[in-house]
Amino acid sequence: MKHLKFFGTSVNERYIDDAVRILRDGGVVIYPTDTVYALGCDALNNKAIERLCRLKGINPDKQLLSVVCGSLSQASEYARIDNNAFKLMKQCLPGPFTFILPSASSLPKVFKGRKSVGVRIPDNEIARALAESLGNPVMTTSVAPEDEDDIVSPDALALAYQHDADLLIDAGEGGTGVSTVVDCLDASSPEIVRQGLGELDL
Repeated sequence: MKHLKFFGTSVNERYIDDAVRILRDGGVVIYPTDTVYALGCDALNNKAIERLCRLKGINPDKQLLSVVCGSLSQASEYARIDNNAFKLMKQCLPGPFTFILPSASSLPKVFKGRKSVGVRIPDNEIARALAESLGNPVMTTSVAPEDEDDIVSPDALALAYQHDADLLIDAGEGGTGVSTVVDCLDASSPEIVRQGLGELDL
């Protein structure tokens, strides 16, 4: 596994370019977000998505698949965002939220059986830069080592995923809190389905 050390959340463009090359080649990367570290791959690469799902034991036919986007503009290309959802997302993002939205036809076939997609725009410059430089979303899933100490330690992540991931973007210790998940399939009546770090009054 390749190891790139960032200092805080400052963006090293050369390192981002290295990470994007790995993503475009179908690789899996570990990267920081505004919550816990995450595993990610190119959200338009079916083989990479299947690899990531196998790695995390995700059944794409039954479980929500989530993507990280660099901006609301990028998100709107891959999810259907009506006026109500847009206003709510603009108020909350970037931030520790996952919005469940109707998926758009631009997502690859692994999403096709799904009518929804989770959308994240983290308050983390590195995570957003990956999606912006890639030119499309990064499929994302939280890392899940054995205990919380592993979640915040890049060294432990490198050890846990040394045979499964191609790159670790090390930006120091990560968090232990998860994102707040908001169901916006009916954006006129959004619903919090998991309370995490994001605070939202509905």
